[in-house]
Amino acid sequence: MLVDSHCHLDFPDFAEERDAIVARALAAGVGRMVTISTRVRRFADILAIAERYPEVYCSVGTHPHNADEELDVTADDLVRLAEHPKVVAIGEAGLDYFYDNAPREAQAAGLRTHIAAARITGLPLVIHARDADDDMAAILTEETQEGAFPFLLHCFSSGRALAETGIALGGYVSFSGILTFKRSEALRDIARDLPRERLLVETDAPYLAPQPWRGKRNEPSHVVETARVLAECAGVSPDEIARQTTENFFRLFARVPRDG
Repeated sequence: MLVDSHCHLDFPDFAEERDAIVARALAAGVGRMVTISTRVRRFADILAIAERYPEVYCSVGTHPHNADEELDVTADDLVRLAEHPKVVAIGEAGLDYFYDNAPREAQAAGLRTHIAAARITGLPLVIHARDADDDMAAILTEETQEGAFPFLLHCFSSGRALAETGIALGGYVSFSGILTFKRSEALRDIARDLPRERLLVETDAPYLAPQPWRGKRNEPSHVVETARVLAECAGVSPDEIARQTTENFFRLFARVPRDG
């Protein structure tokens, strides 16, 4: 079994055929999917999808693009919403200096709020980091010193130093279809060198479709191709990387049942 640890099934791209998309994922051997929250105020939509499909779970949180819209959301608010059994993670939250859609101060404040919720609940924090390696490493290091919390550097496309900092602090790293792109040699080198017991795979669907679907809408079934390339990087079989990344997923996302 494979797991798509990060997708966005609530996005309009999927509205007309969500049943078929989930069915295709299951047929491809993707036995669990986590649909990720980007706005707490739209959490009800995310939760409804997770409740509809037995194999789909969700997170609760505010994407850094929207951080300034939800600075009034407290750690206690996140903790309360995370009491639902279908909620298995906090986030995604983080820093995005590529788009800078929200002020950087708001992004950092939101990230720290989500860290507090992850620390309280024990649920993994799904972290978005783009073009913000130094600040992200500094915040993670500082906050870990205040008290450890589980976290995942999702859709990893940052530099080696951030990956190594994340691993040293007890975190995990997830790779998306970016790993399969022709110009991603440096990223594949990083993936090869990281400990396999800390690696996950994801789609970030509907974005970042792996080869050979690059440029088209992504969906959870396509995580199979990312896993195949990760297996090549690690020098193991696709079956072994499926076993390892799935085991890693259940260790990190401990609320997700292994059966049923």
